[in-house]
Amino acid sequence: MFETNRLRLKFSNMKVLLDIKDEKAPFVMGLLQRLPFVTAKPLSSFHSKVLEDMKEAAEQLNLVKAGKLPARDAEDLFNEL
Repeated sequence: MFETNRLRLKFSNMKVLLDIKDEKAPFVMGLLQRLPFVTAKPLSSFHSKVLEDMKEAAEQLNLVKAGKLPARDAEDLFNEL
């Protein structure tokens, strides 16, 4: 008897965030929605702001790790909130 090993591949979906001018957004969204392998949905302004804030926080963290920005004490940060 022959025994075969089956290769199992797990594919994941790539996520892409696009920054599109407001006047071009309907055209681009229409184009993306016509592609059968793409799911496109707009972000709310709240979610967009959250993503921008997280990106800025990650950039600042990288600057702190690189020694280009001073670190802040966590207690000071909590007191500021």
